[in-house]
Amino acid sequence: MAPTASTGSLLQTIAALVFVLALLMALAWAMKRYGPKAMGNSNKMRVISSLNLGGRERIVLIEVADQWIVVGASPGRINALATVPRQDADLAPLPASQNGPAGANFSEWLKQTIEKRNGK
Repeated sequence: MAPTASTGSLLQTIAALVFVLALLMALAWAMKRYGPKAMGNSNKMRVISSLNLGGRERIVLIEVADQWIVVGASPGRINALATVPRQDADLAPLPASQNGPAGANFSEWLKQTIEKRNGK
């Protein structure tokens, strides 16, 4: 009679484990569906311009509060290259595929900054 009691106990333990796992999955789904949402679009940070340097390397100009930050981005790394006070020019964010006037101004600014750094 001992094997029957042990089998019933094992089945009861497995059923309880399955119930707890199902409950956890249901709670995870409910939190994902109805839980707190991530903040949508933040006006505190935006991409001003982007310049592709090669295959996957880019230089990006980002506005954070009242400063512009020049960032170098490659697949394995992101480096802050320079910080500049916010310019008065009204530059709308550009998609990465476009090189509009903002990209040209940024290119000129970057070229001047590099020349100053190298002492030319």
